[in-house]
Parts: sequence; C-alpha cells; structure tokens
Amino acid sequence: MAKKEGWLAEHMLILGIEKPDGKIEYISGAFPSACGKTNLAMIVPPASLKKKGYRVWTVGDDIAWMRADSDGALWAVNPETGFFGVLPGTNRKTNYNAMMTMKKNTIYTNVLLKPDLTVWWEDGDGPPPRRGIDWLGRPWRPGMKDENGTPVKGANPNSRFTAPISQCPSVSYRTEHPHGVPVSAIIFGGRRSSLAPLVYESLSWEHGVYLGATMASERTAAQYGKQGEVRRDPMAMLPFCGYNMGEYFKHWISMKKKMSKHPRIFFVNWFRKDSKGRFIWPGFSDNLRILAWILDRTEGKVGAVKTPLGYVPKYEDVDMTGLNFSKKRWEELFRINKAEWFRELSEQKKFLKKMGNALPPEIRRELSAFEKRLKQHK
Repeated sequence: MAKKEGWLAEHMLILGIEKPDGKIEYISGAFPSACGKTNLAMIVPPASLKKKGYRVWTVGDDIAWMRADSDGALWAVNPETGFFGVLPGTNRKTNYNAMMTMKKNTIYTNVLLKPDLTVWWEDGDGPPPRRGIDWLGRPWRPGMKDENGTPVKGANPNSRFTAPISQCPSVSYRTEHPHGVPVSAIIFGGRRSSLAPLVYESLSWEHGVYLGATMASERTAAQYGKQGEVRRDPMAMLPFCGYNMGEYFKHWISMKKKMSKHPRIFFVNWFRKDSKGRFIWPGFSDNLRILAWILDRTEGKVGAVKTPLGYVPKYEDVDMTGLNFSKKRWEELFRINKAEWFRELSEQKKFLKKMGNALPPEIRRELSAFEKRLKQHK
C-alpha cells in the first residue's frame, strides 16, 4: 500500500531528543530483533547529559508510517498503541522505562511463572525464584540441566511483553498527534562484533539506502538459526516486506524526489568487541551521546572524517561528559579491517544477486563505489 500511495511503512522506532535549549528533534531507526530497538526507543539519558537538560521522548518502538509533507520534510506516525519487547536481559539498568511500563496491564509470553503467580525471566530484576513453572509448563528450579548438560532456562530466550504505550514514563505528547513528527535522521543498525564501527553517516540518500539494503546482524536467541551466524535483513524488513525487496529498495530511492529536505541516514553498531571479547562501547544510556552527535550533524554543527564507509565522528565532537572513555578505545571502535570488509562485500554481492533484475542500478553503483573506496583506503 505504501509503495502504491508513495509513502513508507517501516519496521522502525521513533524517538524525540530534547536538547538543553528545549528544541526536540526526532529520529527513526530500524534494527533486527534483539539489537536494542525497544531499549533505544525508551533510552534514559546518562546522569551527565540529563544534568545538562537532555530528555528523550518515546513516540514508538516498532512501526513507523512516514510520508513526505508539503514542507518538504519526512513526517512519521506510530500506528500502534503498545509495545512488544524481548524480556531476557530487560531490567531496571538496561531499560528502566520498560520496567515501569510493564508494572500493570501487561501480557507476558513464554516466561517463568513463580509460585506467587508473578513472572521471572533471565537477566531481569532480582534473583531467580527457588522454583517455578517454566515456559513449557514444566516444574523448574535454578541450576537445572538437560541430558546434554546444558542449563535449562526458565523463560524462552525470545519471551516477550506487550503493554500500552500510554504507561511509558517517557511517552511523547506527539504520539496521538495526527500529523506525527518530522524526522531529522534515519538510523540503521545491526549486531556486528568486529566489522562495523560505532557510527557512520551515509555519503548521500542513495548511499544510505544501500546501507539499509545490505545491513546484517549476528544472530541471537531472538532469531531462529545458528547463534553468531550473520543474517541479512534489509531495513529489518525481510520478515515483513510483502513484495520483491529490489522493488522495495527502488521505492526508497524514489522517495528522495518527494523531499526537499530529506533526513540524513546513519548506521550504528553498539556491539563491537575488543580482542578479549569485551564490548568496547558501554551502550545503553550512553548511546544517547551518539544520537546527540547525529543530530548535531543534521544541523551542520560539527564536522566529520570521511572514510570508505561514510562520515565518522571526531572524538572531540562527541559529548563524553561523565564517561571515562579514552581516545585509544575510540580509535579501536572505528578501525577499518580491509580484509574483513572485502569478505563482507563478497557476501553483500551474493545476497543482492537474489534480487535479480529488480535490484535498482543505484544500489549496484553504490556497491561498486564502496569497493573502489575500500581498495584506495590505506
């Protein structure tokens, strides 16, 4: 329907960031499952930025309907009335607003049922109960193992909650506004442990569509398949797009003509690890520092460094107040491994070949241009 009528129906969060001057800018973002989409939609600013006056407003965590309006900008609405988030790993530290949202009027699926008829899941708040009924309806206790010696989880790794958005402490007053919100930036993201830098900005709208078309993520328990395997998921829409993805990319490219001030497109990866397997970037609340830089870029307030991937931030342009994060660690986050990227390019080509003749020539050109930039990179 969106293709026929000339708008975008996307698997995206929408959030507003209120800066110290009181101005609110809006970002939409697409992430495959279990890449922190719901957490980002309800992000709580770190104490140092909160003190400066930063606030975050949640418009939606799952779907964005976006159209180009008469002012030349892209406007987005959230057609849903609630949230649908993954539970394991959700707690007051990782997503305080989600925990407050689900205190009442909430449906839980595939979690552990405690004797007092409340629920529990792995890496949630509090220790596991001494006993309970697991997600398959079997008696459960901590430390149980199956016949292979594998720990038996009380909740399914993809267990979920759904609750009304109106209960979220950070819900935006624009959620029910029929006109929606103007989108300043679009972010695509994935879970890549060594390949992708923390953030980079596309070189153009077409390059941004290419970034979305080739985005991939290492599988987690929330997706069926081998964990750690790289799964291609263009714009996080592969399970939802009702027609040829090549035609879908063509529609995205055509949207540029409808806008005189289109959003800038960025790619983020909160999950890069060091040689010891530890996450380099602290993530969670500190991701707001990167979102703030993204908005500074959309307003032309800061420069950037051009790389084969796109524009990356300078260390001094990201607000590190209250965060002990060295420039050496920063450089590690943005290191480009040419050999690894050439392997990635090979995989991208295989994937895009599946689109056949429906693949837009613009995507082919962006792929070739990236390969050329990568070869020239020192």
